[in-house]
Amino acid sequence: MPHSETSTIAVHDYAHHSSHQKHEKHPEGRPGHITFTDSAEGTHDLALTRTRTHESHNDNRPDLSFPFATTDINRAGFTDEYRAVSESGFMAADLALRPVPSHVYRLPQALADPEKARELRQMKLVTWKEADPEDPRNWSNAYRWYITTVCAIAVVQVAFASAVVTGDFKDIESEFHVGEVVTALSVSLMVVGFGIGPLAWSPLSELYGRRPIWMIPSFIYVIFNIPCAVATNIQTLLICRFFCGIFASAPLTLAGGTISDVWDNNERGMAIALFAAAPYGGPVLGPIVGGFVGETVGWRWIIWVNMIFAGVVTAFTFTIPETFAPVLLRKRAETLRETTGDLTITTEQELFRASISQILVETLLRPFQMIVEEPILLLMSLYVALIYGLLYAFFFSYPVVFGEYYGWNDGMVGLTFCSVLIGVALALFVTPRIERDYLRRAADKGGLADPEDRLPGMMIGCWFVPISLFIFGWTSPPAVLPGGGNWVGPVSSGVPFGFGMVVIYASANAYLIDAFPGYVASALAAKTVIRSGSGAAMPLFITAMYHNLGNGWAASTWAFISAAMIPIPFLFYRYGRAIRSRSKRAAA
Repeated sequence: MPHSETSTIAVHDYAHHSSHQKHEKHPEGRPGHITFTDSAEGTHDLALTRTRTHESHNDNRPDLSFPFATTDINRAGFTDEYRAVSESGFMAADLALRPVPSHVYRLPQALADPEKARELRQMKLVTWKEADPEDPRNWSNAYRWYITTVCAIAVVQVAFASAVVTGDFKDIESEFHVGEVVTALSVSLMVVGFGIGPLAWSPLSELYGRRPIWMIPSFIYVIFNIPCAVATNIQTLLICRFFCGIFASAPLTLAGGTISDVWDNNERGMAIALFAAAPYGGPVLGPIVGGFVGETVGWRWIIWVNMIFAGVVTAFTFTIPETFAPVLLRKRAETLRETTGDLTITTEQELFRASISQILVETLLRPFQMIVEEPILLLMSLYVALIYGLLYAFFFSYPVVFGEYYGWNDGMVGLTFCSVLIGVALALFVTPRIERDYLRRAADKGGLADPEDRLPGMMIGCWFVPISLFIFGWTSPPAVLPGGGNWVGPVSSGVPFGFGMVVIYASANAYLIDAFPGYVASALAAKTVIRSGSGAAMPLFITAMYHNLGNGWAASTWAFISAAMIPIPFLFYRYGRAIRSRSKRAAA
């Protein structure tokens, strides 16, 4: 584990409220402790030890273990309760709260109201203890990498499922007597489910923990593969694929948070790189496997194979323990209240749980409100949506080029996607280096990095997407006719595309999290909905687009659109701070 510094602070639990306060060094002379003395109340020493502080760590950066969607942050603000450790296992509630990081300073209502503040200062928030074995960050590196690997594979599996049916569209069309667009809905509707499901799974995981949401939806998703495989009409197949998408979206929702639970900010570079690559590498595997399975034993066995894969992965997700700090500490608080009878022992989530109406606003209304009001969120989401949509566009444009012009079977067409996997693998080596560059920038600024310091990754990756599309379009027939090794040109286009899309996504996702630390849940929900909408729409018209415009100009159209997006990270890098200063929600 990387070295981390430790600081210790002792505070009086009336320090914010007495008019007779003074501070002096601790009478025992313990270095690093401060005792606040009140002439009327005497002294109180509450040792708060913060660990894993690093030059990249910043209290104003969002803690992804904070229950954003289910906490009333207007009353409570933010707290370091879930990341702090203390000798006693408690911290004073009134001293634990702080304003939501924004250029608009708002004191939490619980502190602004004197009566509420007096009630609050009697409460003790449960924290982790020093070297606490129940703290997921203290688990062994091997176990944390096991959890990370299971999370990444779970994301790969559900992403794989969305595209695996493209391996044998022809048999689906002939059996159910439907056209290409209707068959493409088997992909689109599952991707729509990816966008809808997280709106429910995210708040539910904050209320009940990550573990039950890992287990229950994943199991139901496995079951919904059965009616897909035995469907006797296209309606059954499409409806069940939609429900597969809703329940399969749980790993997409939970993986990033689970990884953040077990790895701290200065440790998670490679782990987050795996998470960033998984939702883009998974769909690429789908046509590779689906092509050969459909070619040999038919489209129904594509679904059965997917169900087997999903079942095995789901069995491993059952081994993931609860990692969400608010839930773990809440259970500890409940146990302590029962054993000690001390009703002042609690957690912030218990004190300031949002109402159902507030949760609905946070998950269903605010994301769309922010899309309209926040240009950073809108343009970043559109950029991510374009990249995600282009990935699914490749699943339909490659069969046009290699199936129709080169005459390859579905299995051979699927193999062409290996080039995209090569690009994804290259991005896995580069993304951690970009993270280290970010940490260096943060260190140069005294640990207080700007959100815009996340953008160099996008500034690197943005060039590769239009380049890949121009290569694909103008090395494909009729510009370059089939024959000899001419297939190398269009196949090689997948390498720069795979590289660019992962680097862009990792950078954009980190930027949105840092830019909207008080509204992370809403910002990510907005991005997910727009991204899934793009991925769902592309399959419905890409084949017709390539037939009508030709391979060269169809690919070039998307190349020009992606080229038009290139200035976005550069403009935000230059003007992002000014734009954020005009926002009610963005970081200061």
